[in-house]
Amino acid sequence: MKTDRFLIRNYEPVDYKDVMHIWKITGMGEPVRGDNNVTIEKTLDLGGKFLVMIDQKTNDLVGTSWITFDGRRLYLHHFGIDPDYQNQGLGEKLARATLKVAKKKNTQIKLEVHENNKIAIELYKKLGFKYLGNYEVYIIRDVQKTVY
Repeated sequence: MKTDRFLIRNYEPVDYKDVMHIWKITGMGEPVRGDNNVTIEKTLDLGGKFLVMIDQKTNDLVGTSWITFDGRRLYLHHFGIDPDYQNQGLGEKLARATLKVAKKKNTQIKLEVHENNKIAIELYKKLGFKYLGNYEVYIIRDVQKTVY
């Protein structure tokens, strides 16, 4: 399959339902993680970027790349391709578009990837991402339930 039939463009609110579908079938997102349209819009207002990949032949949304910005560096979240479209070079195409965003902002870009996702890890290494080594990731999903 030729990758030139795939368009990468900015996320639009009408994409939300299709984005949620991609995130669900790839295991990237769910409401408990704060993955909703309000959060997406908030991150965009704070200087983030959200790219989507569209199959121009079918008009299907087939990939997402959500980039947030904290004022110091960019963070890549929910980067993935619909399983029916994987292993065709689309992930690399979307990743290169994502890196153009980082170059334009002239800032670092960081991501987390599950250790078992070997295909993604190889793509990230190929594109120049470096392993930070020996870091563990912790999170509080519901800060209201914290004891202080």
